[in-house]
Amino acid sequence: MLTVDFKRLDLKPGTRVLDAGCGGGRHLSQAFRSRGVHVVGFDLSKADALKAHNTMKIMRHKGEDGGGGSLVLVSDITRLPFDDGSFDIVICSEVLEHIPDHKKAMAEIIRVLKPGKSLVVSVPRYLPERICWALSEDYHMEKGGHIRIYRKKALISLLEKAGVKCIDTGLAHALHSPYWWIKCMVGHKNEDSTVVKLYHKFLVWDIIKKPLLTRTLDRLLNPLIAKSIVLYLKKGDQYGT
Repeated sequence: MLTVDFKRLDLKPGTRVLDAGCGGGRHLSQAFRSRGVHVVGFDLSKADALKAHNTMKIMRHKGEDGGGGSLVLVSDITRLPFDDGSFDIVICSEVLEHIPDHKKAMAEIIRVLKPGKSLVVSVPRYLPERICWALSEDYHMEKGGHIRIYRKKALISLLEKAGVKCIDTGLAHALHSPYWWIKCMVGHKNEDSTVVKLYHKFLVWDIIKKPLLTRTLDRLLNPLIAKSIVLYLKKGDQYGT
């Protein structure tokens, strides 16, 4: 399930992409499919980083990669082991809402981005996320969970003060919001609920089959209940501009 629209990114041969907080590698693997694109992913979770690493290995073995290089490591987003301006594109999807020192995290992902290049950030959208918090205290109180809810203008302001300019926004995953509301009502880690199981099967089917009906429904509902907001940003020609 992709949150980032890769058609908006300039993935040409030689491009270096960083997936900051890559999880199991959903965006990392999509970038790795592009011809000649070199990808680096990191996550604080060793288990997730290993899963992403293994995904890259399997893709290369099956010939599903674009021929570029890949590297996955364990790292803290507030202390990145990369030089200034190391990457042409940085993706940070569904990460900042977890980070206590989110300003330091923003500074780091912008520091390692080349001047004039693209940063993509996605976070849970305010209203659907606020509903989840209202329905379940455990949802946002667990270790490593969501510790804040962003309003769009406030997030853009924080990122622009850190050295990038927002050039476009997008919305994603309207059909996923009711799923999380249901999970919060029955217990967000309750995997035995029949309703949760059925809705999950529907979402998996939708992701795999991508039928026109649900794609259209998702697009129509996004302005109302999109689960995520996506910001497409550019770094100034000089850091901090």
